[in-house]
Amino acid sequence: MKYKRILLKLSGEALMGDRQYGIDPVRLAEYAEEIKQIHDKGIEIAIVIGGGNIFRGVAGASNGMDRVQGDYMGMLATIINGMALQGALEDKGMLTRLQTALKIEAIAEPYIKRRAVRHLEKGRIVIFGAGTGNPYFTTDTAAVLRGVEINADVILKGTRVDGVYDSDPEKNAAALKFDTISFEDVLKKGLNVMDTTAFTLSQENKLPIVIFDMNKKGNLVKICEGDNIGTVVNI
Repeated sequence: MKYKRILLKLSGEALMGDRQYGIDPVRLAEYAEEIKQIHDKGIEIAIVIGGGNIFRGVAGASNGMDRVQGDYMGMLATIINGMALQGALEDKGMLTRLQTALKIEAIAEPYIKRRAVRHLEKGRIVIFGAGTGNPYFTTDTAAVLRGVEINADVILKGTRVDGVYDSDPEKNAAALKFDTISFEDVLKKGLNVMDTTAFTLSQENKLPIVIFDMNKKGNLVKICEGDNIGTVVNI
């Protein structure tokens, strides 16, 4: 396998499936099966999920809500998604741990770096909830931060598009897809890969990012096997 330890970043919206909001159990089961395939091959897996399918702090702030309050609500949404994914993974027979940046001991462990690494070494899948635990930071930033902390080999960002393009492929049929691109070129071209804080943190720590279509069956395992899937952002 190309990678020994990965940080998988999933958007909250991805869990909606064809719904308008919330969690689609069918999509959740599909993701759990994809994750099981790489888990069975011995890859150590950590996961960060967004909360946009339930609540997005920025959207709340745009409607007059206090941004800090909204962001904390968004963090709780990521914990709900983390619990849902945890249940789906355990239904497939995998051992998991949910760690959160906010203390909710009744349902999850507090985030402790050494404990998280130990879980990974024992073959448990670790889900990180509540982002960084601070308002004004996205789950993209949380994913890169946790990836750096646990010494992940790569950030795998599962989206609904199959890579990075020079323009929006949903609006421009002639958009050009990049198989590989440097951090520097992403910034020069003004391409949207992750928010600036997350992207800069990844660049500074030389942690590559792979953007790929999580909804296409088999993509996750193919990436881990070294196939040229999606777009690789590297130094």
